[in-house]
Amino acid sequence: MSITTRWLPVVFLLYGHLVLAQTDEPVRRTEDVVYSRKFGMALTMDVFQPSKPNGCGLLFLVNGGWLSSKSTPLMVTIRPDDYRVFLSRGYTVFAVVTSSQPRFTISEEIEDVLRAVRFVRHNAAQYGVRPHRLGVMGSSSGGHLTLSIATRGGPGIADAADPVDRDSSSVQAAACFFPPTDFSNYGSPGVNGAGIGPLASLQVAFGPLALTAEGRDKLGRELSPINYVTGKLPPTLIIHGDQDEAVPLQQSQSFVAKARAAGAPQVELIIRPGKGHGWGDFWRSAEDINAFADWFDRHLKKH
Repeated sequence: MSITTRWLPVVFLLYGHLVLAQTDEPVRRTEDVVYSRKFGMALTMDVFQPSKPNGCGLLFLVNGGWLSSKSTPLMVTIRPDDYRVFLSRGYTVFAVVTSSQPRFTISEEIEDVLRAVRFVRHNAAQYGVRPHRLGVMGSSSGGHLTLSIATRGGPGIADAADPVDRDSSSVQAAACFFPPTDFSNYGSPGVNGAGIGPLASLQVAFGPLALTAEGRDKLGRELSPINYVTGKLPPTLIIHGDQDEAVPLQQSQSFVAKARAAGAPQVELIIRPGKGHGWGDFWRSAEDINAFADWFDRHLKKH
């Protein structure tokens, strides 16, 4: 494990313009914290701690196309610049690298992120965060994993041999971009998207069950966050473009409708007209990232 301290400029995104401001506040980065192991492989996260923490932690899921890496350019990687707005507001950010397709499936990645939440909660005091003030965020497949945590997070296993697994995997707030939510009804009712259609190029991520209609039906039931929605859903914000051809807007609309019907008290969808699957460097988009940060301020900081 290595620890580096860097003087990072804080990025303020105002009225759609990028304004850089230097700060004399250091950010401490702890690299390669091992939160789990599988098949001899270490699963790691990098921890970013602001000098003036607000006591809340955010798990940033480093994942796109159900690929994840710390530094490989061909995968979704850890990019500290994406966390500046959150760090400037005092959030401790945990950049979580998961296992990846083609070696590992979506089901296994869901297990990874639930374990990551348990790990952060178990070690909350070490990182200066309150164990019940945790949020999670991601985009695309990272958004799917974000909602998998929001809907499936729950109590730990009381008799687990590993004390980390005895802690809860629930979060207190979630925010994500354009997430797949319902593989059984992908774009239209009854249309299965578990590795076919717009997601055919990602079939390997679903595993061998995606090779048959029967298997895809099973995957649609088991992997879709919408099937786990209850009235206990934590406050959840989704941002989605209405021209998204990879993940239809219908995915977010259906999820929000299901959550509201279930009585979830705080769920919101922001639709970006004319936007497709991502827009520019969306993790640095003023209106979007400030919307995320404001959401976490409202549901984490003020409690």
